[in-house]
Amino acid sequence: MRKIAHGLYRFSSSWTGTIIIVLLLIFFVAQSFVIPSGSMKRTLLIGDFLFAKKFSYGVPLPEMPWLGLKLLPDFRGDGHLIDGPRPQRGDIVIFYVPKDRKTHFVKRCVAVGGDEILYYDKHLLIHFHEGDDWIRSHYPAKKIVTVLDKLWVVNPYREKYPGIQYRPEYNGNSFLMLLYRTPQVDMKPLFLPALKAPAYSLGGTPVNVFYKKVEPDHYYMMGDNRDNSEDSRFWGSVPYSLIIGKPWVIYFSLEYRSYERVYQGIGGGRDHQALRKVCGDLLLGSEECKAAWNRHRFTVRWDRVGRNIDTFQYEVPRDD
Repeated sequence: MRKIAHGLYRFSSSWTGTIIIVLLLIFFVAQSFVIPSGSMKRTLLIGDFLFAKKFSYGVPLPEMPWLGLKLLPDFRGDGHLIDGPRPQRGDIVIFYVPKDRKTHFVKRCVAVGGDEILYYDKHLLIHFHEGDDWIRSHYPAKKIVTVLDKLWVVNPYREKYPGIQYRPEYNGNSFLMLLYRTPQVDMKPLFLPALKAPAYSLGGTPVNVFYKKVEPDHYYMMGDNRDNSEDSRFWGSVPYSLIIGKPWVIYFSLEYRSYERVYQGIGGGRDHQALRKVCGDLLLGSEECKAAWNRHRFTVRWDRVGRNIDTFQYEVPRDD
């Protein structure tokens, strides 16, 4: 036994052993990711470096980090070596985006297979597949409306997760973006007078809402920053085969964006909300504001370092 232990110690101390152990951890236990966009702000911020649990929803097929090359065939046909629990409503999930199956996205799961969704400006309505009686027993009457002869819960997650917001950083909203991109989007445009939502014309037909029923073993993902998020509303539900894992802990958080990016959106991610926090009463386009931001740039967000995502996502965010 001592010989075996000594051999394992020598192996793990070698360069080869270290590389193999690190790769096994990345393949099956945890992997590092960085948040590149503001689609999950104010829950996850650009510059959050986090570890993801690879075993939260089963064991996904191992792949070479940064290259995206699968090391094993998909024997099961579901993208996983070992089947596991499925994402639950409200989970923040890391997955491959269905449109290219290569890019990692981080979003919140708002609906699962069998759920029905209605979306219009700043409103998300869900008919949970468990049915009307289940909805009545789990949500207060003030959150429930009747549409299409069934019950729908209005914005079911906003009270539970304070980081969810609708604050567009452009002239418009995500509903109009969906309308402009029809029929490429994966939702059906409808006109439902009972919703009393603003109506727009689509080829001469009035539209005031988009509808989607989530496919079996699929998961509907939306960013918490609803008006600034490319998500399932645009490219559809995410199948279990593309699920990677669940964000776990933030190990580092750095504000690295340039003034040009946060003010003008150069390179993506205009963020006047963060700029106002730094510049205060200064005019956003002024040289004084630019200087204030440049002094703030590369600040480490120490209050986020070491935090478990399951704990701070229920707190009121400080990034107002």
